[in-house]
Amino acid sequence: MKKVVTILVVIALCAALFAGCSSGPDTLKSVKDAGKLVMLTNAAFPPYEYLGSDNKPAGVDVDIAQAIADQIGVELEVVDMDFDGLIPALTGGKGDMIAAGLTVTDERKESVDFSDTYADATQLIIISADNTDIASVDDLNGKNIGVQLGTTGDIYASDIEGATVSQYKSGLEAAMDLKNGKLDAVILDQLPAQNIVASNEGLKVIDEPFTDEQYAIAVKKGDEAFLKVINEVIKKLQDEGKVAEWTETHAQAAAVTE
Repeated sequence: MKKVVTILVVIALCAALFAGCSSGPDTLKSVKDAGKLVMLTNAAFPPYEYLGSDNKPAGVDVDIAQAIADQIGVELEVVDMDFDGLIPALTGGKGDMIAAGLTVTDERKESVDFSDTYADATQLIIISADNTDIASVDDLNGKNIGVQLGTTGDIYASDIEGATVSQYKSGLEAAMDLKNGKLDAVILDQLPAQNIVASNEGLKVIDEPFTDEQYAIAVKKGDEAFLKVINEVIKKLQDEGKVAEWTETHAQAAAVTE
């Protein structure tokens, strides 16, 4: 009898241990139970996210998130916050996913899991239209450079020899300081950079990619069921050409709201 009891106890402990090791966050269930999907973003990154004419977040990522919410059958809630606080907010349980023109990096993979990518991107250099000193990435050495805090532009700028890097809450704020002569250059993602230059006379972009990157949606580590749904929606949208369509539409709309 003692042997039987011992074996049962061991089996129970092993089962509990296996369950504990295999379990992960079940955002899909919690989203369904709550009746809403909470998207974390930074609405200062057109055309992926920006404040529309009604002062509400809009953009490519909002449309993708809405498609995910529709697939699950829940409402979408968009939370606008500082970019550098997005990952801590997600891991801290303040949202269900990040959709914010977020570049996939090995460093970020340590904290979150990424969906399939849905857009290619690159960092571009913005300078004053009359600047003749900066013509390439190599010319940034020793210069005053503006970046958006927490972005890949911020990460890469730190490796530029002798550069003084100033961090801003948004790329637009950095661009305004560039326009006012407080900076020599700004490093920013391609579409937001092009949008800012199109809306601000006296600025231009250097036609030389600084990096090659891909955007994806971030979820909590181990959130497999939720990630599966997100990837299915992304594939469907890509196959239907919706992401490209939304990118063009929001690029035009964001230029009007600037």
